[in-house]
Amino acid sequence: MDLKEKKIAMLLSGGVDSSVAVHELCRQGLKPDCFYIKIGPEEDAEWDCSSEEDLEMATAVAARYSCKLEVIDCHREYWDRVTSYTMEKVKAGFTPNPDVMCNRLIKFGAFEEKAGHAYDLIATGHYARTEVIDGLKWLTTSPDPVKDQTDFLAQIHSWQLQKAIFPIGHYRKEELRKIAEDEHLINAKRKDSQGICFLGKIKYNDYVRRYLGENPGEVVDIDSGKVIGRHKGLWFHTIGQRHGLGLGGGPWNVIRKDMERNVLYVTKGYDPQKVYSDTFAIRDFHFLTLEPQPGEVTFKIRHTPEFHRGHLESLGGGSYVVHAEKAVQGVAPGQFCVVYDTDHHRCYGSGEIAL
Repeated sequence: MDLKEKKIAMLLSGGVDSSVAVHELCRQGLKPDCFYIKIGPEEDAEWDCSSEEDLEMATAVAARYSCKLEVIDCHREYWDRVTSYTMEKVKAGFTPNPDVMCNRLIKFGAFEEKAGHAYDLIATGHYARTEVIDGLKWLTTSPDPVKDQTDFLAQIHSWQLQKAIFPIGHYRKEELRKIAEDEHLINAKRKDSQGICFLGKIKYNDYVRRYLGENPGEVVDIDSGKVIGRHKGLWFHTIGQRHGLGLGGGPWNVIRKDMERNVLYVTKGYDPQKVYSDTFAIRDFHFLTLEPQPGEVTFKIRHTPEFHRGHLESLGGGSYVVHAEKAVQGVAPGQFCVVYDTDHHRCYGSGEIAL
């Protein structure tokens, strides 16, 4: 692909990753148009996620490389598409991932709509790669297992993958930091953002409380059947959670949520077998290039450097059963199970865990 013949939009967040991505494109003689996307749940200043510092950094980097920078406001789209999706899933007792849907619905979705579908390619600072294998474009993993972000990209549409490029995907984080320092980028030493992309310093539970409030109920020891405490709402807890339960005599692990009776079930121990699963179903599997065939695969259920090995069984209609080689801790309904080939190189896509 001759990138010099393509019109490229670069999504510039103000962080070091996307800034080095701009450098990489310009180093190749390309001149992308840069865009800073404002996202967040609503317009109230108190909950406005768009950071002045982020925009200042993005402006400085774009100017450094003589690139145009435009601010695209996606506050309303984020609320309509991502926040509402998240709250519906949380209220139903699931464990959704807003960042996964942000990539699909905002960064490669609403942004392009607002940009008028005027660009051939959309570049981001994700740690991921794309490769053409046997004539087909695949999403492939980064060489940095800690930073690899293919799991966050596994729900983008196939047509979005065709437009996606990841200029820094072949780097490890330490290599990228060195480039930023060598180029004297303004944000070379800036810390990476943590947590959900738009929350900033807002705590996740405060975010959930804002929209769903509290719904107190009983906490029950699943082994004895005894009520050992109270919770403020099942949506504040996830399967496998061990910290922040406020229970004495622990440690306690969340094992199940009964949404109908509003009961949180826990089990005691540092590493109880009850919080592990070796077989679980996934539904509505979304594939990027080719649908995975039954057989041996690797997979992830959360953003960690480790890949799990297992066998994929097809039930038809986008539903599968995953048989893990070793039991996995904290498998929760609503999480995305991301499926890769046996070498955890090509990403097939992901589906929602349904226990």
